Amino acid sequence: MPQTRHLQIRVAMLPKDTNAMGSIFGGVILSYIDQAAAQHAVLIKPRQYVTKVMREVEFIAPVHVGDAVSFYTETIKKGTTSISVKVYVEAERGIETRKAIKVTEAEVVMVAVDANGKPISID
Repeated sequence: MPQTRHLQIRVAMLPKDTNAMGSIFGGVILSYIDQAAAQHAVLIKPRQYVTKVMREVEFIAPVHVGDAVSFYTETIKKGTTSISVKVYVEAERGIETRKAIKVTEAEVVMVAVDANGKPISID
């Protein structure tokens, strides 16, 4: 299902998000990937979603304090109860240049659930 990418989240990385090496924790980026996928799924079909799987996240470049990190999404597949979302992550660094650097990408499968946590249809 080819589609254009949509900007879901853009956030400036802060000192509170850093690890002992001075770069941003991978877990912080993973959390935003999860949030971006959930927001995307809700736009496709308003439901409550839970994350079923996040497939292979390989960090290509570090993220630094002050980087503006953008999380772009697109639908890969829509099933009966789930939506597979591709999330692309880029960091813009440099106050004057704002050079975009690819950080990572991931496929996230979001499953629609009812109030009891049981999968429900998104058709």
